[in-house]
Amino acid sequence: MTPEQINHYGDELYNAFLTRTTVAPLLGRAEGITIEHAYRIQERFVSHRLKAGEKIVGKKIGVTSKAVQDMIGVKQPDFGQLTSGMHYEEGADLPIGGLIQPKAEAEVAFVLKRDLKGPGITATDVIRATDYVVPCFEIVDSRITDWKIKIQDTVADNASCGVYMLGKDKKKLTDLDLTLAGMVLEINGELFSTAAGAAVQGGPVNAVVWLANTLGALGIPFLAGEVILSGSQSMLIPAKVGDSFKCTVGGLGSCTVRFSGAVK
Repeated sequence: MTPEQINHYGDELYNAFLTRTTVAPLLGRAEGITIEHAYRIQERFVSHRLKAGEKIVGKKIGVTSKAVQDMIGVKQPDFGQLTSGMHYEEGADLPIGGLIQPKAEAEVAFVLKRDLKGPGITATDVIRATDYVVPCFEIVDSRITDWKIKIQDTVADNASCGVYMLGKDKKKLTDLDLTLAGMVLEINGELFSTAAGAAVQGGPVNAVVWLANTLGALGIPFLAGEVILSGSQSMLIPAKVGDSFKCTVGGLGSCTVRFSGAVK
């Protein structure tokens, strides 16, 4: 792909974000697009949000479960950039009126107290660099029509980032084993699903190790204070106005999100 094509598709995705519309899958239109091209498109897309006044506040790991990897034909996760405009704290209704086709994911977020610069990062390094973990919801969104995505589409679309909400319950990583910790997801007061941290790359810490080393090879560090969303422990669940979702992680705590029709 030429630089002009990369810029075109990045601009197109940003316009879709602004106008809350969708575009046809890139894989069927961008001849020869690779995952590397898709990350360059992502960079262009995100650069527009930064120029508009947002800041990078962290990273997200996507496509962590085998089921989703099989669906889009890949063998490893992807990543996206979290910006300040995506962040919510538990307690306020989360406005989904500004999203297009939102789906909720329950997961665990890591908040760093020191930089992590790969490659060569180990699980021990991640544990030492993490200030605390919290249960959270990521509300993914796709600018690709009807979620008809392959890996190039979701990578270019900033890993389908929408918004995210951090819970108030915090714990040190040394106080629990996220690999064994169970997660219970409730929707509107009814049990929906259960899972364990091991479903995410063998454990959320392993997912963060992968991302720290992947980004490190690209010259991108994790910085102190950044948030890392470690990957969904639930299936993607369509969210609509009026819904209330609650995830509870054993030994950690819970996060509850209520969806309003407001536009941020």
